[in-house]
Amino acid sequence: MELAEHIWTVYLTLPKTRRSEGHEMVKFSYVVFDAQNPAALARFWAAILDGYAVRAYDEAEIERLAALGLTPETDPSVMVDGPGPTLCFQKMPGKTTGRNRLHLDLVGGRREDEVERLCALGARVGEAHEQHTTLLDPEDNPFCVLDPK
Repeated sequence: MELAEHIWTVYLTLPKTRRSEGHEMVKFSYVVFDAQNPAALARFWAAILDGYAVRAYDEAEIERLAALGLTPETDPSVMVDGPGPTLCFQKMPGKTTGRNRLHLDLVGGRREDEVERLCALGARVGEAHEQHTTLLDPEDNPFCVLDPK
């Protein structure tokens, strides 16, 4: 199940009274990652997720960044668009210490093949479990790869 499908499944499991009281419920806008190098981390996540790509920079955005002494490679906020929520990678000084309170669970093909593919793109294995493997992205953010259903 892709991230967008998982989010839709969660939405559908909300009690109907929460969805149908005549007002609009909140929806995901972005999933935001704090990053030391937003451009590099954005490229990693765009490479591992089906249908996702780093948002292209138009001339106006390149000029805006240049006026600030920045380039797309040093942009403090890099967006990755795809079929689910937009991912935002924002520059934050220092590494996150301690355990993250949120992580993403991903599923694709055979788990062992996905883990091998993701490691070739820059992930590292944290721990292997019976039904999932915890990996770390290039900035040590944990995420899990699940067995396909």
